[in-house]
Amino acid sequence: MKRSARNLPEDAQDIILNTISCGVFTVDTDWKISSFNRAVSELTGIPEAEALGRPCREVLRGDICAGNCALRETLATGNPIVNRPFELIDVKGRRRPVSISTAVFRDRNGTILGGLESIRDLTTIEQLKKEISRSYRLNDIISRNHRMGRIFEILPKIARTTSTILIEGESGTGKELTARAIHSLSSRKSGPFIALNCAALPDTLLESELFGYKKGAFTDARTDKKGRVALAEGGTLFLDEIGDVSPAFQTKLLRFLQDRTYQPLGGQRLLVADVRILAASNRDLADLVRSGAFREDLYYRINVIRIELPPLRSRLEDVPLLADHFIRRLNALMGKDIKEISHDALSILMEHSYPGNVRELENILEHAAVLCEGPVILPMHLPETLKIPGAGSGGSNGGGDARAAFRRLEASFLSSLLAAHGNDCAETAEALGIHKATLYRRLRKLGIRTPLRRSQKSRNCDGYHG
Repeated sequence: MKRSARNLPEDAQDIILNTISCGVFTVDTDWKISSFNRAVSELTGIPEAEALGRPCREVLRGDICAGNCALRETLATGNPIVNRPFELIDVKGRRRPVSISTAVFRDRNGTILGGLESIRDLTTIEQLKKEISRSYRLNDIISRNHRMGRIFEILPKIARTTSTILIEGESGTGKELTARAIHSLSSRKSGPFIALNCAALPDTLLESELFGYKKGAFTDARTDKKGRVALAEGGTLFLDEIGDVSPAFQTKLLRFLQDRTYQPLGGQRLLVADVRILAASNRDLADLVRSGAFREDLYYRINVIRIELPPLRSRLEDVPLLADHFIRRLNALMGKDIKEISHDALSILMEHSYPGNVRELENILEHAAVLCEGPVILPMHLPETLKIPGAGSGGSNGGGDARAAFRRLEASFLSSLLAAHGNDCAETAEALGIHKATLYRRLRKLGIRTPLRRSQKSRNCDGYHG
């Protein structure tokens, strides 16, 4: 049975406001604060008695108060705002990440009496996000994918060796980032890291660029020039797209890799190089060997340790992490203050197949950051080629198709990940970095059935199999 409002104590409003965890304040039509609860007082460092009766912009200082006030927008349009991110500045000048929601007060005749704003402190959430980001990061490589996790585990081990390493993966998967991580984890980290894209140059230029030349070696050789090998002395030489070098140059490269000696063009004596070699290719070198396009002896010389980087389409769970990383970097480069990506925009990003891999995602977000003038990236900021019917152009309308697509994608991803771990939910949850119970609930919600194996009945999904 409902209680009549007359039976509530006179200070009921104050009691309710001071027992909720988020900060809440109200203003009248003159923008003066009419109520100010305990939580918002703790957030701002301003006692209630000092806040009451003062204009809200004197009390609530933040990066949107100057010209993008959410409460002013709500009072002008009558439309509430939900969870808009911004930074609140307390009395000591410290910035706190918060989200705000606003609403209008009206009387029975519809006349506006004032407005309400609730403030949710996101400090702990942001700290947790940073911790999670650090957990899934190795140097500048970011991933929570189980295959990338195994690479994270072995990189420090192989970095300590002197072995030649072959990194294979599609264009844009981060081969050079991986090479740089290996260098920074090695004993050569104080030395130079020198990269050369072998596909970008013809044989004649490639040889002089790699080994250097002496004055007079050819018409325009007016002075001696050090090659990349000499520049990498004491450090690491990264040969990118090694699968694209010609058979003729492969012979010269093999000779160099065998004994680490080389001769600059026009030089009279052999030089010895103290460099570690890392090689990369976006083509399958084993296939090139079988077709006769790549020397078998050179392949085995560089393929001492092989790392295969998975394409982004097979680790879509990394998209939110990578997106957050790129947004932070773009904010710094462009002087922006983008806080997040809307649910609908993220759904569109999760649906894309990324033929250009991580590099393509970075370019997409740079496009969005250029167009985004507010704190949230919306579908309308994404390239037209990405948008799918029903995704809408705002933050909340028309996103049903995008959300359905996201559910299908999530179901497909979880099904494949379960299969990769032998339908063992404990291992799958560990690979995802979540609790097994969380995975169990998600499987039920998505309607995913998992075959129950006797050998794992005690370990998999608590016996859940659909």
